[in-house]
Amino acid sequence: MPALPLITDPFFYAVAIPAVLLLGVSKSGFGAGFGSLAVPLMALAISVPQAAAILMPVLLVMDLMGIAAFRRHVDVRLFRFLLPFGLLGIVVGTLAFRLLDARMVAGIVGVATLLFLAQRLLFPPRPDSPPPPRWLGGFLAMTSGFTSFIAHAGGPPINAYVIPLKLPPLLFTGTMAFFFFFVNLAKWLPYAWLGLLDWRNMATSLALLPFAPIGVWVGVRIAHRINPVLFYRLVYAGMLLTGLKLVWDAWR
Repeated sequence: MPALPLITDPFFYAVAIPAVLLLGVSKSGFGAGFGSLAVPLMALAISVPQAAAILMPVLLVMDLMGIAAFRRHVDVRLFRFLLPFGLLGIVVGTLAFRLLDARMVAGIVGVATLLFLAQRLLFPPRPDSPPPPRWLGGFLAMTSGFTSFIAHAGGPPINAYVIPLKLPPLLFTGTMAFFFFFVNLAKWLPYAWLGLLDWRNMATSLALLPFAPIGVWVGVRIAHRINPVLFYRLVYAGMLLTGLKLVWDAWR
């Protein structure tokens, strides 16, 4: 049988493996939202749409692990409110995808990454902040679906709404696990329609798949061992450099 036509560039795997591990760390509930760095990191070696397509099977495995682990910890009312808006964001992303070339998508992801970084550093969530209005929740859930579709970067918008709700950690993680399971599941048909799920991307995804559960396991271990201040500083530095690189590539 002929060999699978996967990507063979060593530099790609040098950035893709850490990206998958970071996604797993984010899916574990520790460092929630930082999985948005995965596609910008991989985009240092390939295009943003191709990076998003390669991560689809990886996300499916991680999502299945998440809903299995947190199936008893879901805010059903919140989930039912957020999901329709998230799916609407998928529709918007599908319709807009053909209007955006790879450089423009890279620029959008880069700007979103830098804005999220600035928001977390300049306006960190306060424990005494009132819950945001529901209309904002609907808008941010739709934005989350859109950014999730174009670059698997749905964490920052939805976290901006859900974090101030002050859910218990398990309920927060479980609700987000189910939200993104259905949002990511809804991407498969549009991705196939757009021609992103080709044999080369899927073969490359299979090569990265073993690192998916490792990333989740590493996230759980990190949560108990590393100084959170040091971890966030390292991730912030990575987000800054990657965001600047993508914006530069889009506008030069």
